Amino acid sequence: MKNSIHELVRRTDGRDIAKLGLILMMGVSMSACSDSWKEEVLLHDGSKIIVERTVERGGRHEIGQQPPYKYQSLIFIMPETKQEIVWEDKFSEDVGSANFLPMLLDISGGAAYLVAYPMGCLSYNKWGRPNPPYVIFKHEGKEWKRIPLQELPAEIKTPNLIFSMPDMKVKESGKRFMTVEMIGAIIAGYKQPEYKTILREPYQGAGGGCIKTDYYKGYGWLSPDWFTDQPSLEACLKVCSQKKIATEACPCSSLFKGEK
Repeated sequence: MKNSIHELVRRTDGRDIAKLGLILMMGVSMSACSDSWKEEVLLHDGSKIIVERTVERGGRHEIGQQPPYKYQSLIFIMPETKQEIVWEDKFSEDVGSANFLPMLLDISGGAAYLVAYPMGCLSYNKWGRPNPPYVIFKHEGKEWKRIPLQELPAEIKTPNLIFSMPDMKVKESGKRFMTVEMIGAIIAGYKQPEYKTILREPYQGAGGGCIKTDYYKGYGWLSPDWFTDQPSLEACLKVCSQKKIATEACPCSSLFKGEK
């Protein structure tokens, strides 16, 4: 075929080939895909609801890797009122993706509660570095509102949603309807205790050791690798200086302990 990639490459010079390669790379790095499925969710009282989940991946990513989550939604029916409830998590510029990984959905006292885990260090910092590392939402009436962990009913304590890479887990299963048993088996495979039950007390290492980056003013949410990837304390301190980060806020001294 005259219009094939191979024919096009054969007929172009080096500069055109470079441009073609860039175009192809951009096509990969900006690709997007959407997936939907249903999960049978076991509530704390033994009853079950069906949750329809949708995730959309898209945006910049390394070639060979999956694009980040760009959009997520959960749709379910309140058992008593038959009201359809929708929870959405949309792309956020300061994070560069969606914000959360939903891990628990339950109902108590006529209100719906969602426990979500901040997705990555940027999201963890954005949402106030909670410890334990959960962001709790309550739907009572017309909208979702964030509440402190202390207001989550004590009986709500067991994760019941596919938490890590849910779309990939669904693909691996070959099913579009994930039963309570299937979800339970996936959760049982998680190693971290904070993924298997909702912890109520702060603990060391919450948030995966993410460096505090919520003080960077006009520079937005700097990723920890701005500092951890530096070859020395001097280079790290230079980053803080360039970004006008105060000495007491700069994380370099703790990252390069013992180095002068």
